[in-house]
Amino acid sequence: MATVIEDEIIPETKIPLTFKWSGREYKVDLLGSDRVYDLKTSLMSLTKVPPERQKILGLVKGKLPPDQERIADLRITGKSFTLVGTPEGDEIKDPSKLEFLPDVVNDLDVDFTDNPAAAAVYKNDQRNIRKVKEATEKLQINIIHPLRDGKRLLVLDIDYTILDTKPLTSGSLPPAECARPGLHEFLEAIYPYYDICIWSQTSWIWLEAKLVELGMVGSTRNYQISFVLDKTCMFTVFTERNGQPYAHHVKALQIVWNHFPQFSAKNTIHVDDLSRNFALNPNEGLKIHAFKNAHTEQAQADRELHKLARYMVHIAAIEDFRTLRHKAWKHELRRLTQS
Repeated sequence: MATVIEDEIIPETKIPLTFKWSGREYKVDLLGSDRVYDLKTSLMSLTKVPPERQKILGLVKGKLPPDQERIADLRITGKSFTLVGTPEGDEIKDPSKLEFLPDVVNDLDVDFTDNPAAAAVYKNDQRNIRKVKEATEKLQINIIHPLRDGKRLLVLDIDYTILDTKPLTSGSLPPAECARPGLHEFLEAIYPYYDICIWSQTSWIWLEAKLVELGMVGSTRNYQISFVLDKTCMFTVFTERNGQPYAHHVKALQIVWNHFPQFSAKNTIHVDDLSRNFALNPNEGLKIHAFKNAHTEQAQADRELHKLARYMVHIAAIEDFRTLRHKAWKHELRRLTQS
């Protein structure tokens, strides 16, 4: 069996399909490594009918296979089918009802840190490699503050990592009281060693508001955010959890590295409260426990960012981060305290 080289895209056969919806005929082209999920998203891009409202008739016999099923396995090349469904409007939704929220807050997680063989399968999956390439080509990064020579890169999540999102979006607490304790002190402590990228699984309109309300941009703090990425840079991957198929979004660091070759696995760390977000880069990910219930005394006593700052300053002098095991970061911190 041939070995798949990282980032190598193997030519795939195009699978053309036609479908009728609302009295019109449409064409859609898929690739063999695409999943049923990709078919549904393609249909939505053409018709604005969201997947949960789609009824696909005549494509396969019986019930449509689950989202993770590969298109090549369905043997549907050249087929015609009918789509039934009502398109979604373009109205702006209440933040509490945005599509990102269920995926951000649910507690189903997956961790490949201790399973490098499984991680390699997903990293070398042809669909995932293609999705990274497509996301790289589509992404236009707005540099907020110039990147500095010789610095490491911190990729930092927002929701439930440095912010309790629920009271902020509902307005039940002022923004400053939704921030994880020590947020600004953490960023000021690590900034001499790291450029900072914020990558959030939310839409840009809400991400920008969060950063401003938290005082992370446009303030006089002793740190700067270099650039910001939102959910449009993420894509869905199909993994397993407890032996069952599991679909989730992922933050593929290779997209960032393709834009900024000075950064790589050698000098990048990704901090998030969901390890599934670094499923394609498990060794570069550091998971911290979620910050929720910001109004409680227990939350206000949270010292996670204080500890994280000490760890990140400590490892900043290490030449190659690939020699580290971030999953054991608290164990390393205890060792430093005892020495």
